[in-house]
Amino acid sequence: MTAAAAEVARTVVGILGNIISGFLFLSPVPTFVGIWKKGSVQEFSPVPYLATLVNCMVWTLYGLPIVHPHSILVVTINGSGVVIEIVFIALFLIYSPPRKRVKVLAWFILELIFIATLTVLTLTLAHSHKKRSAIVGTLCIIFNIMMYASPLAVMKLVITTKSVEFMPFFISLAAFGNGVAWTTYALIRFDPFVTVPNGLGTLLAVAQLILYATYYKNTKRLLAARKAKGSEMNNLSEVVVGNGSRGPDKIEAAPK
Repeated sequence: MTAAAAEVARTVVGILGNIISGFLFLSPVPTFVGIWKKGSVQEFSPVPYLATLVNCMVWTLYGLPIVHPHSILVVTINGSGVVIEIVFIALFLIYSPPRKRVKVLAWFILELIFIATLTVLTLTLAHSHKKRSAIVGTLCIIFNIMMYASPLAVMKLVITTKSVEFMPFFISLAAFGNGVAWTTYALIRFDPFVTVPNGLGTLLAVAQLILYATYYKNTKRLLAARKAKGSEMNNLSEVVVGNGSRGPDKIEAAPK
C-alpha cells in the first residue's frame, strides 16, 4: 500500500471511527430518557460518564495541532464527546439524591481543574510536538482504559444481582465497535498511544457483551417475576380496599 493510499484509508477509517464513537457517546440517551421519566437516577452509576468526560478532554488536547499535528479527526469526535458528556452529567446532577449530587459535582470540578492544569503545564514545559505527544498520549492511554473499564463497577453489580438491568447493552456494543475502528485507524499509521488503549478497550467490551449474553435471559425472568409480584400486590390492595368499604354496612346491620 502506497503512502497516499494508506492516508486515504486512514481518513476513511477515522471518519468511520467518528461515526461509531458518536453512537457510543449518544448510546446512553435511552437510559437518561428513563431517568427523566422516573425523576431518579435509581441504581445507575455516574462513573462511566465522568470517566468518558475526562477521557474526551485529554484526547481533545492530544489531537490539537500544537500537541499532535494531523489529528483533526481525533479532535472532532472527542470535542463533541465533551459536550455530550457534560449534558449527561448535568442530568445526573438534576436527578440524583443530595449526597450523590455532591459527589458527582466534586468529581466534575476536579476533572476541569485537572485538564486546565495539564494544558498549561504541557504547553509551557514541553517545547516540541514529540514531547507534548508523549506526555499527553501517555495520559490518553490511562484515561481511555478507564473509560472502557469504568463499566466494571456495573459489571460487578450484574454478577451480584445476576441481572443486566443496569448495564445498557448499546453502550457495550458501541464500545466494541469504537475499539475496533480506532485500533484499525492507529495501525494504518502506527500510533501506540491510540493502539494500546483501544486494543484493550476492545477486549473489555467483548467481556461486557459476554456478561450480557450470560445474564440476559435471567434478567427477563427477574423482571417478569417483579411485574407479576407488583400485579399481585395491586390486586391485594383492591381486595383490602373493597372489604374496607363494606365495613360500615355490617356495623349498621348489627343492632337490628
